[in-house]
Amino acid sequence: MFIGHFAVGFAAKRFAPRTSMAALLAAPLFLDLLWPVFVLLGWEQVRIDPGNTRYTPLDLYYYPWSHSLLMSVVWATGFALIYYGIARYGPGTAAIWIGVVSHWVLDWVSHRPDMPLYPGGPKYGLGLWNSIVGTMIVELVMLGVGVWLYVRTTRARDRVGRYALAAYVGLLLVLYIGDRFSGPPPSVAAVAWTGVAAAVLLVPWAWWFDRHRNAVASG
Repeated sequence: MFIGHFAVGFAAKRFAPRTSMAALLAAPLFLDLLWPVFVLLGWEQVRIDPGNTRYTPLDLYYYPWSHSLLMSVVWATGFALIYYGIARYGPGTAAIWIGVVSHWVLDWVSHRPDMPLYPGGPKYGLGLWNSIVGTMIVELVMLGVGVWLYVRTTRARDRVGRYALAAYVGLLLVLYIGDRFSGPPPSVAAVAWTGVAAAVLLVPWAWWFDRHRNAVASG
């Protein structure tokens, strides 16, 4: 998944309003923040294989350190403990832990059977990516619900809070639709560096617009 992971981060603000969107989005994206770095370092492997599934040309055949369920739990626990040590905020800690692990769950739904339970272990996947229409409907609905929950939970206190958020969501949609209707990437390195660049742009941007929005008191 792509924007489905962003949907989890947006929705998490409803349950952890004091936590920055940078952290809430970094959590469900965390495995994909690690993956391009591990690919560039040679620790994990991917190949370009058009037709591997109907939705993506990538054959994600070896990524146990970033994307196995066991390591997802390890990364989630480490991220959550660091956050708790800094913020001392229970709801945010829980949201971050769940967010990281949710990545494996959503990828298990979308991928073919390439999601390992643990390094060297069996691999699973329900294969939603074999349906282009199904994948796009699921992810777009998820993003819509996630952004709706975020907007219901926060209120813009200036133009940055309003328009930077709108531009962020608009960019996600442009990237999502553009990626789907573009050709295969030119190289594995291009895929990895694009992932690094996206992280450098999108996580700080989320921190920026969230700083310009206030949590709405519940009840």
